[in-house]
Amino acid sequence: MSRSTHAMTPDGSLTVGYAAMLEQFDPREAVELTAFAEANGFSGCMAADHFQPWVPQQGQSSFVWNVLAAVGERTVGDMGPGVTCPSFRFHPAVVAQAAATLEAMYPGRSWLGLGTGEALNEHVVPGYWPEAGERSRRMWEAIDLMNKLFAASIKGRDTKFSGEFFSMETCRLWTMPEQAPPILVATAGPINAKKTGMYADGIITVGAPLEKIAALFAEFEEGAREAGKDASLMPRILQLHLSWAETDEEALLNAMAEWPNGGMKFPKADIRSPQDFEQMAKLVRPEDFKGRMVISSDPDLHRAEIQRFVDLGFDRVYLHNVGRNQRDWIDVFGREVLPKLSR
Repeated sequence: MSRSTHAMTPDGSLTVGYAAMLEQFDPREAVELTAFAEANGFSGCMAADHFQPWVPQQGQSSFVWNVLAAVGERTVGDMGPGVTCPSFRFHPAVVAQAAATLEAMYPGRSWLGLGTGEALNEHVVPGYWPEAGERSRRMWEAIDLMNKLFAASIKGRDTKFSGEFFSMETCRLWTMPEQAPPILVATAGPINAKKTGMYADGIITVGAPLEKIAALFAEFEEGAREAGKDASLMPRILQLHLSWAETDEEALLNAMAEWPNGGMKFPKADIRSPQDFEQMAKLVRPEDFKGRMVISSDPDLHRAEIQRFVDLGFDRVYLHNVGRNQRDWIDVFGREVLPKLSR
Protein backbone atom coordinates (compact mmCIF):
# COMPACT_ATOMS: atom_id res chain seq x y z
CA MET A 1 0.00 0.00 0.00
CA SER A 2 1.99 2.95 -1.24
CA ARG A 3 1.43 6.44 0.12
CA SER A 4 3.98 8.28 -1.97
CA THR A 5 2.51 11.76 -1.48
CA HIS A 6 3.10 11.74 2.27
CA ALA A 7 5.73 14.03 3.77
CA MET A 8 8.01 11.04 4.39
CA THR A 9 8.60 10.57 0.67
CA PRO A 10 12.31 11.12 -0.14
CA ASP A 11 12.91 14.21 -2.26
CA GLY A 12 16.67 13.89 -2.62
CA SER A 13 17.38 15.80 0.58
CA LEU A 14 18.76 14.54 3.88
CA THR A 15 16.92 14.94 7.15
CA VAL A 16 18.60 14.36 10.50
CA GLY A 17 16.20 13.86 13.39
CA TYR A 18 16.37 13.39 17.14
CA ALA A 19 15.91 9.96 18.71
CA ALA A 20 14.03 10.60 21.95
CA MET A 21 14.97 7.80 24.32
CA LEU A 22 11.96 7.29 26.56
CA GLU A 23 13.97 4.63 28.37
CA GLN A 24 16.31 7.35 29.69
CA PHE A 25 14.31 10.56 30.14
CA ASP A 26 10.98 11.30 31.75
CA PRO A 27 8.30 12.31 29.24
CA ARG A 28 8.38 16.04 29.95
CA GLU A 29 12.15 16.16 29.55
CA ALA A 30 11.96 14.06 26.37
CA VAL A 31 9.53 16.58 24.86
CA GLU A 32 11.69 19.52 25.93
CA LEU A 33 14.80 17.91 24.45
CA THR A 34 13.03 17.21 21.15
CA ALA A 35 11.95 20.84 20.89
CA PHE A 36 15.48 21.97 21.80
CA ALA A 37 16.91 19.68 19.11
CA GLU A 38 14.61 21.15 16.48
CA ALA A 39 15.64 24.66 17.50
CA ASN A 40 19.25 23.60 16.88
CA GLY A 41 18.90 22.14 13.41
CA PHE A 42 17.46 18.64 13.95
CA SER A 43 14.19 17.80 12.23
CA GLY A 44 11.83 15.09 13.35
CA CYS A 45 11.53 12.72 16.29
CA MET A 46 11.80 8.97 16.59
CA ALA A 47 10.53 7.91 20.02
CA ALA A 48 11.04 4.49 21.56
CA ASP A 49 8.04 2.30 22.36
CA HIS A 50 9.20 0.50 25.50
CA PHE A 51 7.32 -0.85 28.49
CA GLN A 52 10.60 -1.22 30.39
CA PRO A 53 14.09 0.27 30.04
CA TRP A 54 16.92 -1.95 28.87
CA VAL A 55 18.74 -1.65 32.20
CA PRO A 56 17.54 -0.17 35.53
CA GLN A 57 20.13 2.64 35.26
CA GLN A 58 18.17 4.13 32.36
CA GLY A 59 15.25 4.55 34.71
CA GLN A 60 12.22 5.46 32.55
CA SER A 61 9.69 4.03 30.10
CA SER A 62 6.78 6.32 29.27
CA PHE A 63 3.94 5.61 26.81
CA VAL A 64 5.09 6.60 23.35
CA TRP A 65 1.76 7.83 21.97
CA ASN A 66 1.28 10.40 24.75
CA VAL A 67 4.79 11.72 24.21
CA LEU A 68 4.42 11.97 20.43
CA ALA A 69 1.22 13.99 20.80
CA ALA A 70 3.05 16.44 23.05
CA VAL A 71 6.00 16.53 20.63
CA GLY A 72 3.58 17.41 17.86
CA GLU A 73 2.43 20.48 19.78
CA ARG A 74 5.98 21.71 20.35
CA THR A 75 7.59 21.00 16.97
CA VAL A 76 6.92 21.06 13.23
CA GLY A 77 8.95 18.04 12.03
CA ASP A 78 7.92 14.44 11.40
CA MET A 79 7.49 11.92 14.20
CA GLY A 80 6.78 8.29 14.79
CA PRO A 81 7.23 5.35 17.16
CA GLY A 82 10.50 3.71 16.43
CA VAL A 83 9.27 1.04 16.69
CA THR A 84 6.05 -0.42 18.08
CA CYS A 85 4.92 -4.04 17.96
CA PRO A 86 1.35 -4.69 16.75
CA SER A 87 1.14 -8.21 18.13
CA PHE A 88 1.27 -8.76 21.88
CA ARG A 89 0.64 -5.74 24.11
CA PHE A 90 -1.59 -4.25 21.41
CA HIS A 91 -4.02 -5.71 18.93
CA PRO A 92 -3.17 -4.29 15.49
CA ALA A 93 -6.53 -2.48 15.32
CA VAL A 94 -5.54 -0.52 18.44
CA VAL A 95 -2.18 0.41 16.92
CA ALA A 96 -3.98 1.51 13.76
CA GLN A 97 -6.33 3.71 15.81
CA ALA A 98 -3.41 5.31 17.66
CA ALA A 99 -1.51 5.97 14.43
CA ALA A 100 -4.58 7.32 12.61
CA THR A 101 -5.34 9.68 15.49
CA LEU A 102 -1.79 11.05 15.55
CA GLU A 103 -1.90 11.63 11.79
CA ALA A 104 -5.33 13.28 12.07
CA MET A 105 -3.88 15.65 14.67
CA TYR A 106 -0.72 16.43 12.68
CA PRO A 107 -1.45 15.75 8.98
CA GLY A 108 1.54 14.79 6.87
CA ARG A 109 3.90 14.63 9.82
CA SER A 110 3.53 11.15 11.32
CA TRP A 111 4.66 7.67 10.39
CA LEU A 112 4.12 4.25 11.90
CA GLY A 113 7.26 2.25 12.65
CA LEU A 114 6.57 -1.45 13.26
CA GLY A 115 8.67 -4.40 14.41
CA THR A 116 8.33 -8.00 15.53
CA GLY A 117 8.73 -7.16 19.22
CA GLU A 118 11.01 -7.97 22.12
CA ALA A 119 10.18 -9.97 25.22
CA LEU A 120 11.46 -7.11 27.38
CA ASN A 121 8.34 -5.15 26.44
CA GLU A 122 5.82 -7.64 25.12
CA HIS A 123 5.97 -10.41 27.72
CA VAL A 124 4.33 -8.14 30.32
CA VAL A 125 1.03 -9.36 28.84
CA PRO A 126 1.33 -13.02 29.86
CA GLY A 127 1.27 -15.66 27.20
CA TYR A 128 3.47 -17.83 25.05
CA TRP A 129 6.48 -15.96 23.67
CA PRO A 130 7.06 -17.40 20.18
CA GLU A 131 10.27 -17.81 18.26
CA ALA A 132 11.42 -15.32 15.64
CA GLY A 133 9.69 -16.91 12.66
CA GLU A 134 6.26 -16.76 14.24
CA ARG A 135 6.86 -13.22 15.47
CA SER A 136 7.52 -12.18 11.88
CA ARG A 137 4.40 -13.91 10.58
CA ARG A 138 2.34 -12.17 13.24
CA MET A 139 3.74 -8.78 12.24
CA TRP A 140 2.99 -9.24 8.54
CA GLU A 141 -0.53 -10.39 9.29
CA ALA A 142 -0.98 -7.38 11.56
CA ILE A 143 0.18 -5.09 8.73
CA ASP A 144 -2.33 -6.70 6.38
CA LEU A 145 -5.09 -6.08 8.91
CA MET A 146 -4.06 -2.46 9.47
CA ASN A 147 -3.77 -1.70 5.75
CA LYS A 148 -7.27 -3.07 5.16
CA LEU A 149 -8.63 -1.11 8.11
CA PHE A 150 -6.96 2.10 6.91
CA ALA A 151 -8.21 1.64 3.33
CA ALA A 152 -11.80 0.93 4.35
CA SER A 153 -11.87 3.73 6.91
CA ILE A 154 -10.66 6.31 4.39
CA LYS A 155 -13.64 5.33 2.22
CA GLY A 156 -16.01 5.52 5.18
CA ARG A 157 -16.65 1.81 5.10
CA ASP A 158 -16.58 -1.00 7.63
CA THR A 159 -14.33 -4.01 7.27
CA LYS A 160 -13.52 -7.19 9.16
CA PHE A 161 -10.59 -9.56 9.35
CA SER A 162 -9.96 -13.21 10.15
CA GLY A 163 -6.41 -14.53 10.03
CA GLU A 164 -4.10 -17.08 11.60
CA PHE A 165 -3.30 -14.88 14.59
CA PHE A 166 -5.77 -11.98 14.60
CA SER A 167 -9.49 -11.47 14.21
CA MET A 168 -11.36 -8.20 13.95
CA GLU A 169 -15.11 -7.81 13.99
CA THR A 170 -16.86 -5.49 11.53
CA CYS A 171 -15.67 -1.95 12.25
CA ARG A 172 -13.95 1.15 10.94
CA LEU A 173 -11.73 3.91 12.32
CA TRP A 174 -14.11 6.79 12.87
CA THR A 175 -11.25 9.27 13.32
CA MET A 176 -9.32 8.82 10.10
CA PRO A 177 -7.03 11.31 8.31
CA GLU A 178 -7.34 11.91 4.58
CA GLN A 179 -4.20 9.83 4.10
CA ALA A 180 -3.03 6.95 6.27
CA PRO A 181 0.38 7.30 7.88
CA PRO A 182 3.10 5.37 6.04
CA ILE A 183 3.98 2.02 7.55
CA LEU A 184 7.72 1.58 7.99
CA VAL A 185 9.14 -1.77 9.08
CA ALA A 186 12.24 -2.16 11.24
CA THR A 187 14.39 -5.06 10.16
CA ALA A 188 17.98 -6.25 10.11
CA GLY A 189 17.38 -9.49 8.19
CA PRO A 190 17.18 -10.18 4.43
CA ILE A 191 13.84 -12.05 4.40
CA ASN A 192 11.95 -9.33 6.21
CA ALA A 193 13.79 -6.66 4.20
CA LYS A 194 12.37 -8.12 0.97
CA LYS A 195 8.89 -8.35 2.47
CA THR A 196 9.25 -4.75 3.64
CA GLY A 197 9.80 -3.67 0.06
CA MET A 198 6.72 -5.62 -0.99
CA TYR A 199 4.24 -4.86 1.76
CA ALA A 200 5.37 -1.70 3.58
CA ASP A 201 6.07 1.91 2.66
CA GLY A 202 9.67 2.16 3.86
CA ILE A 203 12.43 0.51 5.88
CA ILE A 204 14.03 1.27 9.24
CA THR A 205 17.27 -0.27 10.45
CA VAL A 206 20.09 0.43 12.88
CA GLY A 207 23.80 0.99 12.46
CA ALA A 208 25.60 -2.09 11.12
CA PRO A 209 28.48 -2.91 8.77
CA LEU A 210 27.90 -1.19 5.44
CA GLU A 211 28.01 -4.41 3.47
CA LYS A 212 25.21 -5.87 5.61
CA ILE A 213 23.02 -2.81 5.07
CA ALA A 214 23.78 -2.81 1.34
CA ALA A 215 22.53 -6.41 1.22
CA LEU A 216 19.37 -5.37 3.11
CA PHE A 217 18.78 -2.57 0.62
CA ALA A 218 19.17 -4.99 -2.29
CA GLU A 219 16.48 -7.28 -0.84
CA PHE A 220 14.27 -4.28 -0.05
CA GLU A 221 14.58 -3.01 -3.62
CA GLU A 222 13.85 -6.46 -5.08
CA GLY A 223 10.71 -6.75 -2.98
CA ALA A 224 9.55 -3.32 -4.07
CA ARG A 225 10.12 -4.19 -7.75
CA GLU A 226 8.14 -7.41 -7.40
CA ALA A 227 5.27 -5.38 -5.95
CA GLY A 228 5.45 -2.84 -8.77
CA LYS A 229 6.78 -0.06 -6.56
CA ASP A 230 9.68 2.35 -7.03
CA ALA A 231 12.07 1.76 -4.13
CA SER A 232 13.75 5.12 -4.76
CA LEU A 233 10.53 6.81 -3.57
CA MET A 234 10.37 4.79 -0.33
CA PRO A 235 11.96 6.14 2.87
CA ARG A 236 15.14 4.51 4.19
CA ILE A 237 15.54 5.37 7.83
CA LEU A 238 18.52 4.82 10.11
CA GLN A 239 18.60 4.98 13.88
CA LEU A 240 22.21 5.55 14.91
CA HIS A 241 23.47 5.25 18.48
CA LEU A 242 26.60 7.16 19.42
CA SER A 243 28.40 8.54 22.45
CA TRP A 244 29.76 12.06 22.38
CA ALA A 245 31.05 13.98 25.40
CA GLU A 246 33.64 16.67 26.05
CA THR A 247 36.32 14.01 26.61
CA ASP A 248 36.81 10.53 25.23
CA GLU A 249 36.86 9.18 28.78
CA GLU A 250 33.48 10.68 29.59
CA ALA A 251 32.03 9.41 26.30
CA LEU A 252 33.16 5.88 27.18
CA LEU A 253 31.81 6.11 30.73
CA ASN A 254 28.45 7.24 29.35
CA ALA A 255 28.30 4.28 26.98
CA MET A 256 29.24 1.78 29.68
CA ALA A 257 26.79 3.16 32.25
CA GLU A 258 23.83 4.28 30.14
CA TRP A 259 23.87 2.05 27.07
CA PRO A 260 25.71 -1.22 27.80
CA ASN A 261 23.17 -3.02 25.63
CA GLY A 262 24.95 -1.37 22.69
CA GLY A 263 27.98 -3.53 23.42
CA MET A 264 26.09 -6.82 23.68
CA LYS A 265 26.94 -8.87 20.60
CA PHE A 266 23.99 -11.25 20.67
CA PRO A 267 20.26 -11.17 19.91
CA LYS A 268 18.27 -9.51 22.68
CA ALA A 269 14.66 -10.19 21.69
CA ASP A 270 14.15 -13.06 24.16
CA ILE A 271 15.48 -11.36 27.30
CA ARG A 272 12.65 -10.44 29.64
CA SER A 273 13.81 -8.07 32.34
CA PRO A 274 16.01 -5.01 32.88
CA GLN A 275 17.57 -6.87 35.81
CA ASP A 276 18.71 -9.67 33.49
CA PHE A 277 20.20 -7.09 31.12
CA GLU A 278 21.92 -5.49 34.11
CA GLN A 279 23.66 -8.75 34.96
CA MET A 280 24.72 -9.25 31.33
CA ALA A 281 26.00 -5.66 31.23
CA LYS A 282 28.65 -6.59 33.79
CA LEU A 283 30.31 -8.65 31.05
CA VAL A 284 30.49 -5.74 28.58
CA ARG A 285 33.98 -4.34 28.00
CA PRO A 286 34.97 -1.12 26.20
CA GLU A 287 36.28 -3.06 23.20
CA ASP A 288 32.81 -4.60 22.70
CA PHE A 289 31.57 -1.31 21.27
CA LYS A 290 34.13 -1.30 18.47
CA GLY A 291 32.44 -1.38 15.09
CA ARG A 292 29.05 -0.98 16.75
CA MET A 293 29.04 2.60 17.99
CA VAL A 294 31.38 5.60 17.69
CA ILE A 295 32.56 6.74 21.13
CA SER A 296 34.50 9.97 20.83
CA SER A 297 34.75 13.62 21.84
CA ASP A 298 35.61 14.55 18.25
CA PRO A 299 32.49 15.76 16.39
CA ASP A 300 34.21 15.19 13.06
CA LEU A 301 34.60 11.47 13.73
CA HIS A 302 30.88 11.28 14.33
CA ARG A 303 30.17 13.33 11.22
CA ALA A 304 32.26 10.97 9.10
CA GLU A 305 30.42 7.94 10.49
CA ILE A 306 27.00 9.46 9.80
CA GLN A 307 28.09 10.47 6.29
CA ARG A 308 29.11 6.86 5.51
CA PHE A 309 25.53 5.74 6.06
CA VAL A 310 24.08 8.70 4.18
CA ASP A 311 26.30 7.87 1.21
CA LEU A 312 24.90 4.33 1.29
CA GLY A 313 21.41 5.65 0.63
CA PHE A 314 19.67 6.67 3.86
CA ASP A 315 17.56 9.79 3.46
CA ARG A 316 16.54 10.15 7.11
CA VAL A 317 18.80 9.56 10.11
CA TYR A 318 17.74 9.76 13.75
CA LEU A 319 20.63 10.24 16.16
CA HIS A 320 20.77 8.98 19.73
CA ASN A 321 23.54 10.21 21.98
CA VAL A 322 23.57 7.66 24.79
CA GLY A 323 24.69 9.99 27.61
CA ARG A 324 22.67 12.32 29.81
CA ASN A 325 24.52 15.30 28.30
CA GLN A 326 21.80 15.86 25.71
CA ARG A 327 21.76 19.66 25.54
CA ASP A 328 25.53 19.98 25.20
CA TRP A 329 25.51 17.30 22.51
CA ILE A 330 22.59 18.86 20.61
CA ASP A 331 24.31 22.25 20.69
CA VAL A 332 27.63 20.89 19.40
CA PHE A 333 26.14 18.67 16.69
CA GLY A 334 23.70 21.32 15.56
CA ARG A 335 26.62 23.67 15.05
CA GLU A 336 29.48 21.41 13.94
CA VAL A 337 28.00 18.22 12.46
CA LEU A 338 24.58 18.68 10.88
CA PRO A 339 25.55 21.56 8.55
CA LYS A 340 28.40 19.48 7.12
CA LEU A 341 26.30 16.44 6.19
CA SER A 342 25.07 16.10 2.61
CA ARG A 343 23.24 13.62 0.45
